[in-house]
Amino acid sequence: MITVAGLSARAGSFRLADITFEVPDGEYGIVIGPAGAGKTTLLEAIGGIVPVTGGAVTLGGRNVTALPPDARGVGLVYQHGYLFPHLSVEANIAYGASDAAIGRELSRRLGASDLWGRDVRSLSGGERQLVALARALARRPAVLLLDEPFSALDPRRRASVRRELRAMHREAGFTVLQVTHDFAEAGLLGDVAILLDGGRMLQAGSPEDVFRKPASPYVAEFLGAENVFGGEVRVVDAGPADRTGEAGVADRTFEFRTTPGGFTMIAVGDAVPGPAHAVIRAEEVVVSVAETASSARNVYQGRIVEMSASGALVRVTIDVAGTPLVAALTTRSARDLGLVAGMTVHASFKAMAVHLC
Repeated sequence: MITVAGLSARAGSFRLADITFEVPDGEYGIVIGPAGAGKTTLLEAIGGIVPVTGGAVTLGGRNVTALPPDARGVGLVYQHGYLFPHLSVEANIAYGASDAAIGRELSRRLGASDLWGRDVRSLSGGERQLVALARALARRPAVLLLDEPFSALDPRRRASVRRELRAMHREAGFTVLQVTHDFAEAGLLGDVAILLDGGRMLQAGSPEDVFRKPASPYVAEFLGAENVFGGEVRVVDAGPADRTGEAGVADRTFEFRTTPGGFTMIAVGDAVPGPAHAVIRAEEVVVSVAETASSARNVYQGRIVEMSASGALVRVTIDVAGTPLVAALTTRSARDLGLVAGMTVHASFKAMAVHLC
């Protein structure tokens, strides 16, 4: 378990301030945030590399705030590997391991067996990361701290190593805290997500909650939500449940009106009437050529003003009464619907898809 309570730390002129979160025993935590947010400094403060100036770090129920790094029982893998240049790959991995066979097995599982006899100075960036990861795991740490550990790997190798690490994590039950810039990776790996910016924690929770229920418009935009609207909220129904068949949500019903523009939508949840922001993720918006029967409370007609392909997805921007609404469709769906710029379409999303913050 990793418990951080009111943590403050300083690295040069940069400061972490009042960071509080918990990664339960045996779970996988993810730290996300823009460049310069303090993600690496947070790992170093937990690992004892950067001195703590306030608060406490507890690992496995033991307060380690004042302990040196080697007494904390953690493994730390930096983005650039930082291997011992005077040791071979084999010696690097064996360093600190109780059994050389453990290092060989870890190398095999991570796909680094062919590097065993190499000089570390001859390794590529991705190879260095594999060796650094095997070295950290060979110590059998109770807590593993990872700073962008897959960033130098090609996409195919990254996926396979990520899967193998997750399998090892489940088998051994150690606790992980990983820094990543990859939102897909955060969703695939994480049990707990921590969002940092400017040395402060903006939000923590399950990845689903953080991505679908951002704490602020800034968080929503950073996490890639295309539809973030400012406006006013008013209560429509303070009854016990939404009566539209949307999973029987037991929350109040609100009307949200954008300003300017007056684009309105229905939302369910728990919000305070008055100025607010509405967030709808693009994948929640359904596009159809003809109006169809649906339980969705929010149905609009609009004109496609832009289509942008990105990998297997197409982002479709629809002008609804002067307000741009973005939908994310698969390339095949967009092709099957015959979508083109200038076409009039229907866009819909459920009240549950509207997050008010």
